Amino acid sequence: MRVLKKLLKTKKGIVGIEAAIVLIAFIIIAAALSYVVINMGFFATQKTKETIASGMEEATSAIQLDGSVIAKTEAGATNISYLIIPVKLSVGKSAVDLGNNTVVVSVYLPDATLLNIYNGTSTATTWTTLIADVSGEEAKFAIFNGDSDTVIESTEKAFLAIHLGSGHELVEYATMKIEVKTGTGAALTVVRTAPGGMTADQFVDLG
Repeated sequence: MRVLKKLLKTKKGIVGIEAAIVLIAFIIIAAALSYVVINMGFFATQKTKETIASGMEEATSAIQLDGSVIAKTEAGATNISYLIIPVKLSVGKSAVDLGNNTVVVSVYLPDATLLNIYNGTSTATTWTTLIADVSGEEAKFAIFNGDSDTVIESTEKAFLAIHLGSGHELVEYATMKIEVKTGTGAALTVVRTAPGGMTADQFVDLG
């Protein structure tokens, strides 16, 4: 009888140890699963932030308008032949290369569309020399206070000169749209209407 009681006590002890081992195993597995779940949550949150940031980056333009759009009429007529658009780097954006292979400029006129007329940067340092540097149906950027490269930085300002070409001059009260697409971000869109009463060989502030 004493032997039987001793065996029963021993079995109870073994059962208690086994239960403890199983409980510890459950705790370890639960901890491991919790770690995985938490890591997956952090990963998903990080990916969501990256996706939102990427979407914001593509939805906003890398450059923005920085002043009035200036037009110039022809030497012997009152129609607009040249446009000058001042731009700067958008707030929070990284430097943008204005090289020939990274920028697309298109102009939408009432009777014509000038697609991809960008032809690189100019070394001009004044409006007069910049206008003289574009011909035909062409557009060029010039960074006036730059450091002699094709990259516009936060402390620099650039001017885009556009020559509409023969037969595409903008007449009074006609509306045009200009799109400037850089390597990153959305296109900068500028819409302006030519005023009335323009005179020949004149600079006109389009606002």
